[in-house]
Amino acid sequence: VAILLGGAAAAPAAEQQATPIIVGAKNFPEQYVLGQLYRQALIAQGFKVQYKENIGSTELIDAALRSGRVTLYPEYTGIMLSVTHKRKSLPKTATGTYRLAKRLYEKRGQTLLRQTPFQDRDVLAVTRATGNRYNLRRISDLKRVPELTIAGFPEWETRWRGPIGRQYGIRGFEFEPIAGISAYQLLDRRDVEAADVFTTDPQLQGRKYKQLADPKNMFGFQHVAPVVDRDLIRQHGAKFTSTLNKVSRLLTVKAMQSMLQAVAINKKPAAKVAGQFLKANGLS
Repeated sequence: VAILLGGAAAAPAAEQQATPIIVGAKNFPEQYVLGQLYRQALIAQGFKVQYKENIGSTELIDAALRSGRVTLYPEYTGIMLSVTHKRKSLPKTATGTYRLAKRLYEKRGQTLLRQTPFQDRDVLAVTRATGNRYNLRRISDLKRVPELTIAGFPEWETRWRGPIGRQYGIRGFEFEPIAGISAYQLLDRRDVEAADVFTTDPQLQGRKYKQLADPKNMFGFQHVAPVVDRDLIRQHGAKFTSTLNKVSRLLTVKAMQSMLQAVAINKKPAAKVAGQFLKANGLS
């Protein structure tokens, strides 16, 4: 017998408790592509999906995850440990990084699905001209640059100013937050000498910029894995997890650079680029 509330039958308990699939993405082109890939692949398999893009930094999107405003988003394994879980030291291998991150998320009610073949690490880059002028090869060589200015996303200053000082002796530099302009434009205009960029950036494929070596592995391993509310897996099962894992399995460095070239350089919509990739690989 249905229990009537306000003239309508109450929804079944399972329906009331269902956790919505809300895919989130952070605030840069690679995240837009990843978010769209996971979103569209799930929709193609019949799942009802909400999507929230351009949420912001790791700190902000993790808060959204913990509050239920998103229930799934792509994150970088090293960032999971150093930023989300505040680990001061990182495992020496990519596998160790992934396994530790998964254990820590599971203590909070989330888990990780399969990690991607590609990793996208933060890297400090300089123009080839600046690198040659000061003979810059490693991060520690930045000590040679007078009145050093480094650009990065606003959260980068808090995250890395301490570690770059402790591990490489780089102290007293000016920090230029990236806002409304790309790191590469700042480098090209000589507004900064170095910038925090990503190893999958298509701009790094040529010889215009030089990546500084990070022998102390300050930035860790940065494969991508979907962070997922465990309720989603309980409610949607193997079809849900296998759909996301099939997408992740295809994401090589070459594939990501190609899609990022289309989005970041050629200014094509991330949704369209992701859709074309999924169709070409039989996932839509």
